[in-house]
This record gives sequence, C-alpha cells and structure tokens, in this order.
Amino acid sequence: MKTKLGGVNALYPSLTVIAGALVQGKANFNCIAHVGIMNYAQTHLISLSMAKVHYTNEGILANQTFSVNIPSQKMMAETDYVGLVSGKMTDKSLMFEVFYGKLESAPMIAACPVCMECQLERVVDFETHELFVGKIVETYADPEVLTNGQVDPTKVDPLLFDMGTMSYYGIGPLLAKCWNVGKKLKDGG
Repeated sequence: MKTKLGGVNALYPSLTVIAGALVQGKANFNCIAHVGIMNYAQTHLISLSMAKVHYTNEGILANQTFSVNIPSQKMMAETDYVGLVSGKMTDKSLMFEVFYGKLESAPMIAACPVCMECQLERVVDFETHELFVGKIVETYADPEVLTNGQVDPTKVDPLLFDMGTMSYYGIGPLLAKCWNVGKKLKDGG
C-alpha cells in the first residue's frame, strides 16, 4: 500500500540551470530548477518559472530575451551562490566570464558547458510566479560535451535539484535507449 502525501509535487529531481538577463545594463543571473520543455518541434520552446520578486525577471521583461545556462557539477558553489543573493544587492555580472550571441541582450556564461539563447515568446502570470516561455534562438556547447554532434548529459555532468531534501544530485550512467528498451513488451515478448 502506498503512503498518501497530499498534493506534493513529486517531479523532482529536476535540472538546475542559471537564467541570465540584462538588468539595467548589467548581466544578472539566477539559479533555478523550474524549467521545462514546451515542445520539441521546429520551434523549440522552453519555460522558466520564477517568483515575481526575482531581479532577473525585470531584465527578461525589459529586453524580451534571456539565457538558460547549464552548469556542470564543478560549478555547484557558484550556481548555488547566484541563487542565494539578489542582483538588487549584489552585482552578479562579475561572477562569470560572460558572452553574447545573436540577440546581443541575453548574457551567457562561458564556463557553463551548454548555453541557450532565448527570445521571449510569452509570459504567463501566476499569483506569485511568472512563467517565461522562450524560443531557443541558438544553443552553444563546449565541443567536449558532444557525442556525435549531440549534447551528451554524462559529459555535461549537470546538477539536479531535489526540493524534498533541498539537495543537489548528479546523474548516473546511461541505462537504456528510449523508444527501444520497451520494444520487447510492445512486440509481445
């Protein structure tokens, strides 16, 4: 018999990213784990959900752009730090070597193995949070994290966040190929 937990969100652990935006002319960053894939069609849309009090939101709304930077486990302390302090009180532009891409207003972090530059498509307003939906304009990846031209999560070595334990985790080894391991059951085997 299963234990009832109430309306608890059990989707954790989730990918930890660093969202970037220009706020009043300076690069600002925020550590978040509320990210999502909105679709996987010709237009790649992703989402970020952030509390309205975050300073980064101001820059996203003003510039209509943002970045999603995937830090490796080597960047755990820096990633946690940008989530602990507010850009209202701390200049986070000095925290990382920053670069810009096509949009010229979405600061990305050179030390992150994967960075996505996004154009804001829409904002969904919730009571305490804003959900930013962005179109991925370009993805930048260190060659060392690619396998056959694709981002290899084991090489990225990303941070995963768990709300229940308020802890960071890593990923393990490849277990099986998707849309393949279940074929034996599909085929009646």
